[in-house]
Amino acid sequence: MRQVTRQIALLANPTAGRGNADQILDAVTARLAASGAVVEHLIGDDADHALELARKAAADGVDTVVTLGGDGMVHVAVQALAETEVSLGVVPLGTGNDFARALGIPTGDPLAAADVVVRDQPRRIDLGRALAPASGSASATQTWFATVLAAGFDAAVNERANAMRWPHGDLRYTLAALSVIRSWKPVPYRLEIDGVVREQEAMLLAIANTESYGGGLRIAAECDPADGLLDAILIKPVSRLEFLRVFPGVRQAKHLTHPAFERIRARRITASAPGVVAYSDGERLGSLPLEVECVPSALGVLVPPTA
Repeated sequence: MRQVTRQIALLANPTAGRGNADQILDAVTARLAASGAVVEHLIGDDADHALELARKAAADGVDTVVTLGGDGMVHVAVQALAETEVSLGVVPLGTGNDFARALGIPTGDPLAAADVVVRDQPRRIDLGRALAPASGSASATQTWFATVLAAGFDAAVNERANAMRWPHGDLRYTLAALSVIRSWKPVPYRLEIDGVVREQEAMLLAIANTESYGGGLRIAAECDPADGLLDAILIKPVSRLEFLRVFPGVRQAKHLTHPAFERIRARRITASAPGVVAYSDGERLGSLPLEVECVPSALGVLVPPTA
């Protein structure tokens, strides 16, 4: 019987890897090819082009699409691979890498991550699916997410940081957070959680499929991406000073014991609130209202044996 050669499409962000993307791309390609796979490079001009390339590769029957970049590139690939049998491999080169971290994929060694792809051990995980309702002549839009959908203070900070031209890196987000908190007030959310309506003011609403966002902020610590549920996290109203004291502790999950913290596990959540913009996987999603649901086992991901 003739052995079928494995087909791998390598979806690369040319700006990732702190300027070393070309060298890393070559090294990862060589490691994958050494396993006997045929490797095709997919280099998009922008996110839309990258998505077009990933969808075509999946339709053409590749076995695996591997992202070389950060959570934004994973987000692109997920739009193409959700509810298909094509596996996702991840070689993390971003600043956050929350998706890779959640699944135990090495984040500091591209070749170690490539070896995970070579071993070809898939795990089915859930995905979140956000649906923005139709408006006027525009039809409803659907977006998949793999990590966290943010729709509160955290999303507002992301929005502010994206509008800033200086500085770069973590300092930009620190300054954006300080700018946003000066005028931030509890948001009056209307939530429908598995059919039960709830009115709740909160500083923050995050709907999580994995435990962290923002490069290790463990907003939904211990969230299981394969339990068939999403974790809705609320930080209920506190003073601005108290919020500034609590929020930095999210990285160590210290917020879990704060009285303002609440976790709700649900299959479907509809969230609405005036003037709130949502982000998912760190990418701008759009304004509330949004209907969000967990789609169990929607994605196959290549993971280390212990993940």
